[in-house]
Amino acid sequence: MKPANCPCGSGKPLKGCCEPIIKSQSAPTALTLMRSRYVAYCIGKADYLYETTHSSNRADYKIDEIEKWSQENQWNKLQIISAEHGSTFDTRGIVEFKAHFTDQKGKEHVHHERSSFLKEDGQWYYLEGKINPEAVDFLKKITRNDPCPCGSGKKYKKCCG
Repeated sequence: MKPANCPCGSGKPLKGCCEPIIKSQSAPTALTLMRSRYVAYCIGKADYLYETTHSSNRADYKIDEIEKWSQENQWNKLQIISAEHGSTFDTRGIVEFKAHFTDQKGKEHVHHERSSFLKEDGQWYYLEGKINPEAVDFLKKITRNDPCPCGSGKKYKKCCG
């Protein structure tokens, strides 16, 4: 059964928030894609989760396993920690979030992830995520040869620098 209000936490009705994005598979920003992917877990849309995963990583995902995991858990709340880049004009974005859920045994969990998103041909895709990310010290001066704080794995000078 679909909830009336969108589980993404916007306070809007599902039909006027993430549901149209899930149906069209067209999120305008990385943050919107992140929110709609959380909602897809809530309402069991594993095909959307698969299709919005970047093609370079889809082989690691099995639709039936995604569907099973999304249905085995009760999704309670999405908490956005931060969003960097990922606007309609960007090609990369990062969203850090916490997804609160309860498993079949009634135990509460928090899935904390810093996710990278990539925009190709006007379409946003989930690229990868780092679970339980370390805090980034934004006061530390980043030099051109340091790893990029966006989590891309590239040197700062070749990425966001």
